[in-house]
Amino acid sequence: METPSDKRNVQHRLLQWFRKQGRDLPWRRTRNPFRIWISEIMLQQTQVDTVIPYYQRFLKVFPTVEVLAKADLSRVLKIWEGLGYYSRARHLHQAAKRIVDQFNGRIPDRLNDLLSLPGIGRYTAGAILSIAHNKEAPILDGNVKRVLSRLHAVATILGETKTEKLLWTLSESLIPRGHAGSFNEALMDLGATVCTPKRPSCSLCPLRNLCRAKAIGNPERYPTKAKKRKIPHVNGVSAVIVKDGKVLLHQRPPRGFSGGLWEFPNWRVQGDKDLSRWLVRWIKDEKHLRVTVKDRIGIFEQTYSHFKLTLHVYDCQALYGEGSGRWVGIRSLNRFPMSRIHRRIAYAILEDRKARI
Repeated sequence: METPSDKRNVQHRLLQWFRKQGRDLPWRRTRNPFRIWISEIMLQQTQVDTVIPYYQRFLKVFPTVEVLAKADLSRVLKIWEGLGYYSRARHLHQAAKRIVDQFNGRIPDRLNDLLSLPGIGRYTAGAILSIAHNKEAPILDGNVKRVLSRLHAVATILGETKTEKLLWTLSESLIPRGHAGSFNEALMDLGATVCTPKRPSCSLCPLRNLCRAKAIGNPERYPTKAKKRKIPHVNGVSAVIVKDGKVLLHQRPPRGFSGGLWEFPNWRVQGDKDLSRWLVRWIKDEKHLRVTVKDRIGIFEQTYSHFKLTLHVYDCQALYGEGSGRWVGIRSLNRFPMSRIHRRIAYAILEDRKARI
């Protein structure tokens, strides 16, 4: 696009397409800044279909920023459980407290104020400003990056500083006055439903006659991505320690990986080890318990964004000692927020208990 008329053409075609083809999503039925903020945080690195039930459940429990701010973090994490990337939930909780304390419970409508809140970056701030307040703020998520990269045939590598700067400039340059929210939602929808990563539906695209990547003849070539790095594989061992019908849990520190979640004691292992012997030693040294290791419950796996985890889980019987952590009745395990892999371990314990009754 080189001329103002090209720009107006993109704006007109995309808005017209959006009025007919835009997705009917729960967060599209409101201009409430709190609800839009929640949806945008949940949608980070998560598919729409996955988000919808979480969004509805979360708002039922935490209908306002004040209610969220007053809630216990464990309660927030429990409602979030299964959605992953738990730092998002912790940041939501922290930001809600700050909004109540510093902004009188009102979601800020200025860019710098939004950017001062935990978990809110330029994209999320732009989404809140444009969708909730119709302010002319650009957005740039994965879908928008793909649309703009193809529309302008951006050949530089995605993620590089110069590429990101260019895409932000392009996104900002296209916003039509008075229609920022609808236009940004249209860009997102076009990338999600038409301008998809593989086999884009160019024949259905309202911008097909303006798209440089299509004119070149290979839309899938854009955007240019850096080569993926191979993620490391981590092996670990976990202990389900039983004492008087209860099992031992510990809570991760509030910050960092899986912060605030509860889990069964676990350790990283390297090389070939006699896991049973090492478990007895680790549990004695770190949990202050004498145990006997019984059968292996199973092998559980989970792939995170930056590593793959394999946990070898063993049934252990406490012999003596109080143990550091929290003893929890097996039927009460569902009350504690856990990562997906530890929730699967908890389910396995419950199923085994049912089978024995």
